[in-house]
Amino acid sequence: MQLPQIHEVRKPSKTMAGVTPIAVMVKPRACSHGVCRYCPVFNVPQSYTPLSPPVLRAERLKYDPYEQIQSRLKAFELMNHPTDKIEIIILGGTFLSYPIDYQYEFVKGIFDALNEFKSDSLETAKKINETAKHRCVALCIETRPDFANKEDIERALDFGCTRMEIGVQILDDEIYKHINRAHTVQDVIDATKNLRDAGFKIGYHIMPGLPKSNPEKDLKLFKLIFKSQDYKPDQLKIYPTQVIQNTGLEKDFLRGKYKPYTLEQTEKLLIKMFKIIPEYCRTMRVMRQFAPAHIVAGTTRISLRKDIDEILREKKLKIKEIRFREIGFAIQHLKPGKKIDKKIKIKTLKYSASGGNEYFIQAVNKDNVLFGLLRLRIPSNESLNNPMISELKNSAIIRELHVYGQSINLGEENPDLGQHKGLGKKLMAEAEKITKNIAKDNQNIKKLAVISGVGVREYYRKLGYNLNKDYMIKKI
Repeated sequence: MQLPQIHEVRKPSKTMAGVTPIAVMVKPRACSHGVCRYCPVFNVPQSYTPLSPPVLRAERLKYDPYEQIQSRLKAFELMNHPTDKIEIIILGGTFLSYPIDYQYEFVKGIFDALNEFKSDSLETAKKINETAKHRCVALCIETRPDFANKEDIERALDFGCTRMEIGVQILDDEIYKHINRAHTVQDVIDATKNLRDAGFKIGYHIMPGLPKSNPEKDLKLFKLIFKSQDYKPDQLKIYPTQVIQNTGLEKDFLRGKYKPYTLEQTEKLLIKMFKIIPEYCRTMRVMRQFAPAHIVAGTTRISLRKDIDEILREKKLKIKEIRFREIGFAIQHLKPGKKIDKKIKIKTLKYSASGGNEYFIQAVNKDNVLFGLLRLRIPSNESLNNPMISELKNSAIIRELHVYGQSINLGEENPDLGQHKGLGKKLMAEAEKITKNIAKDNQNIKKLAVISGVGVREYYRKLGYNLNKDYMIKKI
């Protein structure tokens, strides 16, 4: 790789959302429930193929979390990206189903690598990371809907996890049975409620084009995701079904029993989906990055997300989805002679989800360009009085605070729009104000808890919050 020039940031979109993401992959292990019909079986982590970039990196480093993190830190530094605010994504299957000792060892390796120092325990490593050079500001775990019970959630909190992505695929029990998912729609509902009431940010993986579905059914069930208060995720990854080598679906395809969507069908469906996605949800990704050599049939266009974005912008469709509105991407798509309006207002959207109320607080301008957001949850009175996690008794919960724009190192001043402009404090003040007003009429609310990345705890301490096991908490 040719080194960038001084002050040139190579691949700037990687940190345009305000953090530096590092994916780390667990060692290969078969899923306990068997193999899903669409899932490839190679000697690599479940659902991946040997030529996937994260697999190639992980294999080269023998799936050692310490080495994987160190390698990515060096790569980002060479590309002139800031590396003080790191978002960790653990890939490679249902991490919470792995042997528990392995899970703890793996997560400790992550924090040790960020700290550049091997600690004697995970707790020590987390404590060091609160003020380390490379701070873990968010940690994401991918899991199945049937691995989000009390024990799973408590362990994830112990790891410093703040976001959980669950493989929903489609809300249909008949299709689940056909593709051998080995869980139900009710498991999705239960997992969503458990995770939300514990304060996690929730992502869904969705797969249009599965066997026994069709574009009309996919769209109908996609609408249900945001219509029913049982779901309403904060984030999405949309993975149109592809026929991959070494899958049950490959056999079905070769026998003429399954036909994937064409590129045209996929594009039309995605455009309809994007029109539906509400302003509180962010679409993280469209398409899996499978190497063409392993794709038997189905859409192969890796740039599909970019193509869809361009179509939506050309048609001037009013898209509410978060990523489409973020300040970093808004600047990227500015027309010559146009400027971003810097006058920011705070607005709040209230909606019901999983038995409680969500307050989606945004910092936006008159064009609805998004500069920052906060997710405040008021659980049901039942959950307030008898929560799954004892520290959350009588507590409202801040599930996410995020200020967008190109990531900037801690302590650096920002001459432009976005980070380090005091927006986080304004959003927090608004959340506290809303919580106090609700508490006047609801005696079950006595405090406000934040599910905080380990590396952000110092920030919340300055705002009057104190650590209580895995949450930063403040009495109101």
